[in-house]
Amino acid sequence: MEELTLTTPALLFSAVSLILLAYTNRFLSYAQLVRQLRDRYVENPSDITVAQIENLRKRLNLTRTMQGLGIASLFLCVVSMFLVYIGLQLLSAYVFGVALILLIGSLGVSFREIQISTRSLEIYLGTMEKGRYKSPDKAE
Repeated sequence: MEELTLTTPALLFSAVSLILLAYTNRFLSYAQLVRQLRDRYVENPSDITVAQIENLRKRLNLTRTMQGLGIASLFLCVVSMFLVYIGLQLLSAYVFGVALILLIGSLGVSFREIQISTRSLEIYLGTMEKGRYKSPDKAE
């Protein structure tokens, strides 16, 4: 293994920061959707709204996990940079390896969350195509 320098973890630092920004944006959109679903449920507690709420709860938990793993990865990148700085090369390499594993985990959870989101949208679109969903604007 080549010697780990300060630039190696620093390269990952910017990538992880951008990923965390994307995760935060996703979380904020979920927060807005939760408020909308709550209002919709209070007005008309339908089965589809309950199913959406349950699905959203799963997605929020996955998003929390993604963010936690991403933050831990970023934290360990900084620790790795510090260890390089104080001359603990071998320990720095191991810490950086754990940071990479955490980032892989975060991306894997993100992939799973995207699958769930896509499946949810497909079900919702399917109900509209079959005429099972009636828009509030077209109430009889």
